[in-house]
Amino acid sequence: MIGTLLRRDLGLLLPGGRGGGGVLPLLFFLAVAMLYPFAVGPDAQLLARTGGGVIWVAALLAAILPLEKLVSGDLDAGVFDQLHLRGISEELVMAVRLLAHWLAFAPLLLLATLPAAGLLGLDGPTTRTVLLGLLAGTPGLAAVGLAVAALTAALRGGAALAGLMVIPLAVPILIFGAGALSTTGDGGIALAAAISLGLCAVTPFVAGAAIRSAREG
Repeated sequence: MIGTLLRRDLGLLLPGGRGGGGVLPLLFFLAVAMLYPFAVGPDAQLLARTGGGVIWVAALLAAILPLEKLVSGDLDAGVFDQLHLRGISEELVMAVRLLAHWLAFAPLLLLATLPAAGLLGLDGPTTRTVLLGLLAGTPGLAAVGLAVAALTAALRGGAALAGLMVIPLAVPILIFGAGALSTTGDGGIALAAAISLGLCAVTPFVAGAAIRSAREG
């Protein structure tokens, strides 16, 4: 059953699927990397100094884009009601959807970080730090996004509200992940990973309770 749910969710979220959710975040991420040098000018030192932070901000904003497709469509279509009738808990469904959400956008962003780093003039060690930070932080971004999407799915204008709610909740991950670029050692990355693990552990229960409330309400 878990495999079936995961395949279905990936079909909705991956590029080429019915939702096509992975294309827009990737294009947005690359667009930011391409436009930023035009905005600040050709100063190579400035680009190298600020490029890592720009990549992190672009990754955060790109993670917000698929939120509208995560929960509301299935809630309106009665998918969660059908799964409940089959004895599948909302927590399990949300845990699988969290994995699918991360797989749909994070690996693509990690791959896109390499050309983005080249456009921004980042050196090898800085690019490595950015990649490790994103690897540690993107599960947390996915977890925050799914939890907020579930909490706002039944509200009018929930998609816009979800985007506004995700940004402040994701700030700790951004601080520690991007902060690793200005410090020696991997302490910031470790803290970002710890926050991500905590969020991934809690999110299925928060999102599952929100879906159950919306379904019964």
